[in-house]
Amino acid sequence: MKPGIFINSTALLDDSVFESTVIFITEYNENGAMGFVVNKVFPRKLNELEEFRQGMPFPLYEGGPVDQEHLFFIHQRPDLIEGGEHVKDNIYVGGDFKTAVLYINTGILTAKDIKVFIGYCGWDHKELNDEIAEGSWELVFSGKIFED
Repeated sequence: MKPGIFINSTALLDDSVFESTVIFITEYNENGAMGFVVNKVFPRKLNELEEFRQGMPFPLYEGGPVDQEHLFFIHQRPDLIEGGEHVKDNIYVGGDFKTAVLYINTGILTAKDIKVFIGYCGWDHKELNDEIAEGSWELVFSGKIFED
């Protein structure tokens, strides 16, 4: 497996936090794996968080159950956002978040360019492989992250 693929939860994960979940894997190495749930909208928008209350309404997504005290983002605008790590094709994770928020608030970045998450999904070394082998996840080699 490598970064840039999607995994879909199977019926084995019904009645769990991962029921009907699509995750985009952004990191996969000897330390483990990291990804973000791309199909579950968080009930509040970015401007409903205290720190961003002066900004524009912008959707947040439930990235996963790990570190829900922080925001993370995936984007496809490395020409505007510095410091992101390349995942696949023109998709990057992270970078200069203050610049990203500025561009969101001025309308330069839209939901077609960036997705912001609360929390992430993480697995220790070989843990995700074991979950795939037991049938909890199915690999999908293409999918949709950003809105059209």
